[in-house]
Amino acid sequence: MRKRTSYPKLFGFGVGALGLDLSYGLFFTFLSFYFTDVLFISPLFLLVMTFIARVFDGVNDPFIGALIDRTRAKRLGKYRFWMIIGTFTNAIVLVFLFTNPWGTAMPGSLRIIIYVTVLYFLWDITDTIMDAPYWSMVPSLENDPSRRNIVATIPRAFSGMGQAVIVVATPLVIPFLGRQGDSPAENPLGFQRWAIICAAAMVVLLLISFFTTGKIDAVAKTVPSERKISLREVYRTLRNNDQLPIFVLVAVLANTGWYLVSGLSAYYFEHVLGNMDYMALFGAITAGGMAVGLGILPILTRYMRRNTVIKIAMCMAITGYLGMYGFSMALDVFPLFIAFGLIGTMGVSCCFVSQTVMLSDLVDYGEFKLGYRSDALVFSMRNLLQKIAYAIQAVIMFAGLHITGYRGELDVQPQAALTGISVMMFLIPPVLVLASLLVFSRKYKLNEEAMAEVNAALTA
Repeated sequence: MRKRTSYPKLFGFGVGALGLDLSYGLFFTFLSFYFTDVLFISPLFLLVMTFIARVFDGVNDPFIGALIDRTRAKRLGKYRFWMIIGTFTNAIVLVFLFTNPWGTAMPGSLRIIIYVTVLYFLWDITDTIMDAPYWSMVPSLENDPSRRNIVATIPRAFSGMGQAVIVVATPLVIPFLGRQGDSPAENPLGFQRWAIICAAAMVVLLLISFFTTGKIDAVAKTVPSERKISLREVYRTLRNNDQLPIFVLVAVLANTGWYLVSGLSAYYFEHVLGNMDYMALFGAITAGGMAVGLGILPILTRYMRRNTVIKIAMCMAITGYLGMYGFSMALDVFPLFIAFGLIGTMGVSCCFVSQTVMLSDLVDYGEFKLGYRSDALVFSMRNLLQKIAYAIQAVIMFAGLHITGYRGELDVQPQAALTGISVMMFLIPPVLVLASLLVFSRKYKLNEEAMAEVNAALTA
């Protein structure tokens, strides 16, 4: 039976993704910069902390996904029940994460290190509780593969808007809110106030999504999984969905490239180009590339196979990264730098949309293979794969900063650190995306014919 959700409800659902990415974008784009340049925490310590956090995610994220699938919540629905809990707790943690209770007197101290470590892990947990149930509702919106491309584009479009708000506004807003200098690094109070604004906006936007998705969640709330929650059961489910590990590898490699660009952008514009205002300009222009990229998949799939479109998007990302590196060292070629940035972000954005569609397919494929649905468990992989990608990003980024002698308290960084930032930001990503393209081309089997067979079997 075909499921159809009206466009007003799709847009009501989609605005929640904007809220998710206000927290997500601030955390993953500016938190490292805040730790090193405001709190003066060593890159070497951050390397160890983020690695341990990602190992923890390997157990935490799938278990939370299985817990959501097992939940009985007759009034709210199992997805909305957990989404609202995660939203409020994540908002609180986000504010405290960008707050130094001891002011400017104790940057780099052991007390600060313990404080941010605890909050870092709490953000991880609450983000999964919020993110996994939200995206788990996507398969309930539409089961027609030809229309699923369009449906997945709407929340992804709002997600891209959230990222754009963070990248464009943060360098400009933090000095204004902090009023202590021209650079975000000089404005710890600005970070705190901006985190409060983002957290409040996130709560409002996800409440809109919460009230919009009542009927969408209605079926899910009446049929919770009866399977026991155990780590053995979780990993049996993941292992027997043979295409899910392939998807995770493809997504992790591709996403790590983009996360290196976003995670290092504050360092690049602050220290290599020496003007953080250019980050806001670059973010505003490439946001247009992201918006165009969101339409690539549903438009081109009318004329060619979806997997072919995804390969084209990966090639665009590789071209964009290499072009940005070629014009990354001087402001007088900044327009060319932006041009290649547009090409790259169009490809990246299309890849992000395709990942949401692929996860929806994997839910159906998992039911076809195993005989039971695990929507939240499969969609918890989205959150987990992002964190794995950030773990690889953290190893590359913090190890590179440490080896090249980067220190946040220095006004002028060593030349080795400046060169290292550019190499990590623009040369490593195309290598990772190329590896993702090779794995996708050779191993991923869920094409149009395969999904038609799956949907026919499930309908029967």
